[in-house]
Order: sequence, then structure tokens, then C-alpha cells
Amino acid sequence: MSATGAFKGFLNRYKATPMGARVGALALVIGLIMLLLPSPYVVESPGPTQDVLGKSGDAAVIKISGVTTYKDSGSLLMTTVNAVGVPGYPVTNAQVLWAWFDSHSIVMPREAIFPEGQTVDQYVNENKTQMTSSQDAATSQALKFLEAKGVDVSSAKVSIHVDDIGGPSAGLMYTLGTIDKLTEQNETGGKKIAGTGTMDDEGKVGAIGGIRLKMLGAKRDGAQWFLAPASNCSDVVGHVPSGLRVVKVSTLDGAYQALVAIGQGKASSLPTC
Repeated sequence: MSATGAFKGFLNRYKATPMGARVGALALVIGLIMLLLPSPYVVESPGPTQDVLGKSGDAAVIKISGVTTYKDSGSLLMTTVNAVGVPGYPVTNAQVLWAWFDSHSIVMPREAIFPEGQTVDQYVNENKTQMTSSQDAATSQALKFLEAKGVDVSSAKVSIHVDDIGGPSAGLMYTLGTIDKLTEQNETGGKKIAGTGTMDDEGKVGAIGGIRLKMLGAKRDGAQWFLAPASNCSDVVGHVPSGLRVVKVSTLDGAYQALVAIGQGKASSLPTC
């Protein structure tokens, strides 16, 4: 049968169908089309974690040369958020609808995440710039911290590499990871410790977005401890996954002391949200 004949046959069957059924079928088709259209929302979910003491691909996340480095038996996990609906990663109405009923997802208007009209290149470049700035601050603050402790890091050359992750929120974990690699002490005590937070040029830990999702990702990947910016505590309270203990930190010095206390099994008195 030709295509024209098949189409005529469809029309004849459609005309022979009762009006109510035709309206219902048409509504169903329109509904399906609407579900497949792009949505003006962004859907966020827990992203992968990355051990900053380990490797990303074939390369060390934190590579240090010029000085002696040390291995730690535990892990320091930086945490991330997956997002669709941002430039370059479209999301459909169907995905948004599903996310509304998923307790592990957050739906937000896209203008709350990125400026209207932002291109894919602009979005990618902005995230790369934030990541580079975060890595530079982490290196600077880690070396400054160690110098103040009497550690000779004058010859240290630090580079940070991680695949497909952008933004500034890994600054704290990069800083702690660099310090850990340059000190003989086994700071983690073999534990898996996750965290998040920006790091500024004064050694202060700053707030980040998506902390509820990052805690879920940390728990999913086996962390029992989570270092959270004190300024994010209002987002943490009431949303801590069972089995995960949150420690609030506001400075690099406080975060390092918390890390050591956790590693030594002396964390019972550490402040939480």
C-alpha cells in the first residue's frame, strides 16, 4: 500500500471513531508532545564525588613536585551537583515532571541558575573560570597555612586537575587535600570524609549551592563525615541523610582542626549545624 493510501485509510478510521474518543486521542497526542518539549526549568540531582587525594582519569587530582609528598590511607571527597536545563544540557517537561516527585532532585526556574540568553560557550567558560580561581586560591591558602606551621614549601609546585567539573565550590577540599599531601600526618585516619565550600584569599570558607544534594551524593559514596560551610547551615538543618555527620566550618584553620579530630576519632565535640 502506498503512503497516500495508508494516510487515507487512517483518516477514514479516524472519521469513523466517535467524537469523544477522537477528542481524547487528540488530547493524549498533544499531551505527549508537550511532555517532550524543552522546559524552562533546571533539574539538579546529586553528582559524582571525587577523591582529591586520588586520580581523575589517569592523572592525580592534586599533583605536587619540588618537595616530599605523603600518602593518606583515607579519602577527601569533593562533592558535585548534576544539572540539566542549563546551556548545552536541555531538559524536557517530562524530565521536570518526574523530578517534581523525586526526593533526590530539585527543580528551579532557569533564571535562578544562569542569566537569560547565556550561551553554551559563556556558561562553560564561566564555570571554568570559577574552577581555575578556586584552584589558585586553594593552592595559595594551603601553602600559606603550611608556612605558618613551619613547613618548608618554598620549592613546592602545585597543579590541580579534575575532569568535567566546574565552579568554585571545591575550594575547601582542594585546600585540605594539598595540605594533607604535604604533611606526614595521616589526617583522615583512614576515613572517607566529604565536604564542600569556597576558599577565599583570607582563608575563609564560603557558602555554596546545592548542599542538600551534595550531602546525598556523599552518603551514597560511603562518606560518614561531611564538612559544611557554617553559612550553609540553614540549608543543612533537617536535611542530613541518616548515617552522615555534618561538621560546620568557617575558616581553613577550623576545617583542618576538624579534619584531624575526625581522623583521630576525637570528633564528638565538633560543632554541627
